[in-house]
Amino acid sequence: ALPISAVVMSFNDISDGLEAEQMRSDFVTNVSHELRSPITALSGFIETLKGAAKDDPQAQARFLDIMEAEAARMNRLIQDLMSLSKVETMERVRPTHKVELEGLIQGIVNTLEPQAMANTKTIRIANQTKNPTVLGDADQLIQVFQNLIENAIKYSRPGTEITILIAPHSGQSGIAEIVTSVADKGEGIAAVHLPRLTERFYRVDSGRSRQMGGTGLGLAIVKHILNRHRGRLAVTSEIGVGSNFSVFLPSA
Repeated sequence: ALPISAVVMSFNDISDGLEAEQMRSDFVTNVSHELRSPITALSGFIETLKGAAKDDPQAQARFLDIMEAEAARMNRLIQDLMSLSKVETMERVRPTHKVELEGLIQGIVNTLEPQAMANTKTIRIANQTKNPTVLGDADQLIQVFQNLIENAIKYSRPGTEITILIAPHSGQSGIAEIVTSVADKGEGIAAVHLPRLTERFYRVDSGRSRQMGGTGLGLAIVKHILNRHRGRLAVTSEIGVGSNFSVFLPSA
């Protein structure tokens, strides 16, 4: 007879296997759904262009614009799926290069500022530490902060300021950290949603997220990148006031 410990281990292995299989199944279902929507839209507009709209230049132009947007949405989804796959495979490989955060974030802000200004929003960086440096993969950290700042631009109310605060922090066991917070003045997120924000394809408002061009994978990618960097993401939010996304990274 097997010892009790072996039986327990066997049940645990089966349970873990079933959970992993369910996660894979859910992931495939979500990807299929996300791709099916733009493909269905494209197919419908192609049929319309071949039929009723073929002699209507205005309708043709309108439908082609929509088709272009749907194709771009599919491309973003595919790019995010590729990014997610890449960061998952690299998660066990710790980055070893020193990255100066203020310069990295300033570069991202310079790129995104025209987008913010076009929507009457401003971005301000406040640095409370001298030469904030972490061990990291610069390209992946750009991906993290670009995602958070782009989200802040999307969801902030017009005429408001997005604040990026860089500050020292004492982490668990007194480990020195750098915390970088991106605060917006948007509608805020209900507390019930906060624990699930980094799940793949989880959206607080599915319709609005798709309208804004979101794929539902951005924060999942952020989570995996931060895992690789031994960092973490913390989110606080208040309805009607805004949200604060804080990235904690060990100091170099």
